[in-house]
Amino acid sequence: MKRHEILQDLSREHYRALKLALLAKRAAQSDVTEQILAVSATCVASFASDLEPHFQVEENTLLPALTASGALELVAHTERDHAALRSLASRLQNPDAETLLAFAERLTAHVRFEERELFEALELLLKRT
Repeated sequence: MKRHEILQDLSREHYRALKLALLAKRAAQSDVTEQILAVSATCVASFASDLEPHFQVEENTLLPALTASGALELVAHTERDHAALRSLASRLQNPDAETLLAFAERLTAHVRFEERELFEALELLLKRT
């Protein structure tokens, strides 16, 4: 689906986040300590450089518009996911396979939620304005 131009960059970032999540899942399931450590470091760095700025854009521009429109459950879901991912990224400072897998699974689920639900609601909202 072609996204509204306001959402296009964020959707492209979602694709990169899914690639990161897949890398993390594979490393976590590999049971190879060196791989778990290396990919955890990659996730921590990517969180700081890519995911946190992405979250900030959503929290500062998209979520207030959804809140104003009354889509409070979508906003709450997004905020819960962001908080959980921040916590998991922080825990990856001391990596282990379980945390890395949890990060991968939560990131995948979050991107799917945003693409299928959050951005769909935003598309409808943007069409009205």
